[in-house]
Amino acid sequence: MSGITLTPRPLTRERFAAYGEVIEGGPAATTAMNDARFDRFDDLCGVDPGDGRVAVSIATSRVATSLPYVIELVERHPLGSQAFVPLSPCRMLVVVAPPGEAVAAADLEAFESNGRQGINYRVGTWHMPLIALEPGQRFLVIDRAPDRPNCDVHELDEPVTLVEA
Repeated sequence: MSGITLTPRPLTRERFAAYGEVIEGGPAATTAMNDARFDRFDDLCGVDPGDGRVAVSIATSRVATSLPYVIELVERHPLGSQAFVPLSPCRMLVVVAPPGEAVAAADLEAFESNGRQGINYRVGTWHMPLIALEPGQRFLVIDRAPDRPNCDVHELDEPVTLVEA
C-alpha cells in the first residue's frame, strides 16, 4: 500500500458534526403515533435542498466493495445536502473531508457505523462515493432532486487506502 492509510473510527454524532449529521433513532425525543402502536423519531437531520426540491430514492448495491479499498477521488454536492440511511442493519463506511474549494488526501477522515446509523452530509462536504460491503445492501437516499448538476468530483493528490478497523 502506498499513500495514506485510513482506519475508520466508530461513527458518533460528536465526531461527525463537522461534516453533517448522524441519523439514528434513540430513546430521547420519541413521539407516540397511531394510537401509541409506534414510536416516532422526528427531525433526525436537516435536509437542505438549497433552492430545489427534496428527492427520496432507494439505492441497491450490485456488487460488494472489499477492503482494503483505494480512494482516488472524492465528491461534494454544492447545491444541497445528501443523506444515506440503510434500510436494514449493515456496516456502513464513510470517508469525509471539510467543505472547501479543494481537498487534500491528508484532510480525509473515516468512520464506521454501528449497523443502524445513517448519515446526512452537509452542503459542500467532500466524501467518498457510497460503497457497500455486501451485494444487495439497500439505502434510502434523500437529496436534492436532479434539476441541474449538483456533484463536483475532485481527484486526490495521492491515493488513500481504506482498511478494516
